[in-house]
Order: sequence, then C-alpha cells, then structure tokens
Amino acid sequence: MSAFQQKILNLIKCFRRQWPLFSNSERTTVCGADCMLMALQLSMAEVNKQHCGDFTVSLSDVLETWKYLLHDKLGLSYENMKEPENYADVKKAYHAFLARTNMLDLIDIYQKFYGLGLVSEDESIAPVQLLEFISGIMNVQENNGYVLSTPSTPVNRQSQKNVKVTMLAKKCVCSYLSLLVNSKDDLSLAHILNVPDRGLGREAFTNLKHASQKRKMSIFLMATSFIRTIELGGRGCASSLFDPLRVHVKGLSNFVNFIDKLQEIVGEILNPRIAGGRILSTFFFFFFFGRSNGDPFCHFFFFFFFDLDLKIKNIIFFFFFFFTASTTGVSPA
Repeated sequence: MSAFQQKILNLIKCFRRQWPLFSNSERTTVCGADCMLMALQLSMAEVNKQHCGDFTVSLSDVLETWKYLLHDKLGLSYENMKEPENYADVKKAYHAFLARTNMLDLIDIYQKFYGLGLVSEDESIAPVQLLEFISGIMNVQENNGYVLSTPSTPVNRQSQKNVKVTMLAKKCVCSYLSLLVNSKDDLSLAHILNVPDRGLGREAFTNLKHASQKRKMSIFLMATSFIRTIELGGRGCASSLFDPLRVHVKGLSNFVNFIDKLQEIVGEILNPRIAGGRILSTFFFFFFFGRSNGDPFCHFFFFFFFDLDLKIKNIIFFFFFFFTASTTGVSPA
C-alpha cells in the first residue's frame, strides 16, 4: 500500500470514528470510485429518461460527464472542458441518489474533513492528488515502474482472466457485507441480486426497481416487504397475485432469506471476529452447495474464502494469544 493510499484509508477510518459529524446514520456507506461512476451512470440514465424517454446513456457521455463532475466537485479548473448536456440535472440526480442510498462519496468526505479542520498537515491531500487517485491515474503511475509489458499468450490471457474472476469474487462478498450494513445500498444489491444464479435477471431487477420507486423505499426493503407479504398472507397477499414481482418469488425469497441468515449472525454474535468467521462459513456453504466442482467461478470463490478465513483465524489467534499473555504476565515476545 502506497503512502497516499494509506492517507485515504486513514481518512475513511477517521470518518468511521466520527461519523456523527458527517451523517445522520452510522450505517452510511463510503462510495469509492467504481460506485461513484455507477451512481453517475444511473443518474444520467434517469435524467435521459425524463428528457428523452429512454433509460439509457452512452459510455462516452458518462466518461465525459465523469471527468467534468470530478473537476467541478474538487474545485479544479475546467475552463477548457465543455459542460455536458443537462449537467445541472445530472449533478442534482447524482447527489439525490447518494442521499437516497445512504452513501457519501470520497470527495464529500474529503471536503467535510477539511471544512472541519480535522486533517493534520502530515495527512493533507491536495485536490489534484485526489483527482488522480479517483481517476486511477495515480495507480498507473505507481505501477509503471514495476510492471513489465509481456506479450499476449494463452497463459497470460488465462492469468488475466483469473485476476478478473478473483476481483469479481471479492466484489460480490464486499457487496453482500455492504448491504448487510446499509440496507439502502442499491448499488451493492445490483451486484449480488443474481449471484449466485437465482433467476433474477434484468427483468426482475427492473420490476423491483420500479416497485421500489413507486413505494419510495430502497430496492432491498421493497424485496423484503414483498416476500414478507407473501409469507405472512393477509390483506396484501391478494393484491400481490397480480404484482409483476410474483413471477420472481422463488429467487427473491432465496435472496431475502439468505440476507436474513447473515443478519441473524450479526445480531446474535457480539464478537465481530467470531461473527466474521461464521458469516464466511455461511457464504462458503451458500456459494458452493449444489455447484459443479469444475465451475471456474466456484473455484476462485473457494480460494478467496480460504484466504479470508485464514486471515480471520490469524486475527483471532493473535488477540487470544495477546490476551492470555497479558493476563499471565508473560510477554508475547
């Protein structure tokens, strides 16, 4: 980890400790570069739908607006950049999306820290540095001195594919954990709604999204409300017979019940390290039960879970050893 990355990490840690200064909820999610970009894309599509009737947006328009938005929010010069079409509406929709999903992006946290004077001189971050970090320019510059260009071969292509699948596995696990903390995190839900395959494709997500907008609640809470209505019956059950979500009952029930299991673990086990191990075991069973051993996605999930499990056990062992040594008067060294 570079010195600058450590500064960003320290910024987020400080935010976690002093969250009441920044947000009304302890469960606020920090929105990194990838989530910021996705939130912007969804916001632009929403604005396009209002103006043109189509919930679509081109990649080139997203990247152009992304560049402009970063300069605008960081207060950097963008005189040579043309303001994107409907930019004011897009910016408003972007911040409304973050507020609705209980999220703050890195720039918001950075600006609030500096506004409150909570950043020491040693931990100071220049706006240009944050721009390069979010844009990925800094990471490329740091890696240029270490990564040699290699010819494209079947082995190299397979290695690159392995890295992508491993990153996808990490993203899925982190998205589950993020949704567990912040039930309004629609971006995380979009990543994991159909992972593993539950038959909840684009149609299911679209129906769920429209239903959540109609009832003005998060997508996850909409799914939970719908499944609870089906399970408990009552007055709402009759109307649900004609609900577009009815065809997705099996998949949504599977998803909601799995999140319920994770929430039970968090609620019943107070020790976060033990709870983390139990959650990991639940993930392991859930992702591998009934899946083929030859499934590459399953294969990389296995190694990712194994690595996480080992780290958790090492942490538990360290604290147990340290506590035992401190109570017996024997130095851990």
